[in-house]
Amino acid sequence: MKLTIENLTKTYKNGVKAIDNLNLEIGTGMFGLLGPNGAGKSSLMRTIATLQAPDSGSITFGDINVIEDKMALRKVLGYLPQSFGVYPKMSAEDLLDYFATLKGIASKSDRQKLVKEVLEITNLYEVRKKYVAGYSGGMKQRFGIAQLLLNNPKLIIVDEPTAGLDPAERHRFLNVLREVGTNCTVIFSTHIVEDVKELCNQMAILNGGKILKKTTPIEATKEIEGKIWTKIIDRDDLDEVEATYNLLSSNYNEDNTLNVRVFGEEKPAADFVAAKPQLDDVYFIALKQDEPVLN
Repeated sequence: MKLTIENLTKTYKNGVKAIDNLNLEIGTGMFGLLGPNGAGKSSLMRTIATLQAPDSGSITFGDINVIEDKMALRKVLGYLPQSFGVYPKMSAEDLLDYFATLKGIASKSDRQKLVKEVLEITNLYEVRKKYVAGYSGGMKQRFGIAQLLLNNPKLIIVDEPTAGLDPAERHRFLNVLREVGTNCTVIFSTHIVEDVKELCNQMAILNGGKILKKTTPIEATKEIEGKIWTKIIDRDDLDEVEATYNLLSSNYNEDNTLNVRVFGEEKPAADFVAAKPQLDDVYFIALKQDEPVLN
């Protein structure tokens, strides 16, 4: 099923335009929505998830008119917000059983079978008797996936799910999401480029409530082949490099020098060498091109 967003706009009462005449089509599979904090990602996720109404525009998912028929979408939606609360003294098993009841699964044996299934998919079956409130950050996020799977969703939205997770927990979480995202539409909102590179077959870069670029991770890096250049500089020279070249990023080396990456159609100077393009480069180029020109 395809999600189609047309001319979507949302301005909050404080005057912030969080979604700015946005158009986007998302098909089956893992779709990465990449953007810095404050880009409008959560506003867009909340609007698609029917938690807030847009000022104008339309959203359709298959034959569902999302804005006019919120309940139809909610029946096929799984949503994991940036943060969510849990009851303090309930085990994962009991809490999932309770959620399954709320979702209309009346038969106890059906609920037990379903709860066991989602606990196994999310690798939480061994800790099903523990209170969810005592779970680590990564386990809580996997529990969030378990609860959204209870209604066999066709559209899954996860908003900044790996922020704050340690590398091992992040890896486990991404593996779970990869497994559940094969047969449905998954929108993965993040500011972490690595998440999109590892997980998504389609992506878009969002900033200021607008889509700056829609592509695939492979195509995006192909486009800038032969246009990324690098050299090592002293940290005192960074301001000069930034003023002279189209600087994308700089990273410290062990000896306190800096490795700089710049974007240019041709070799910027004799001491630069060509570098293999990375998805980070694509991201920084899109954001730099979106910066307002100062007179």
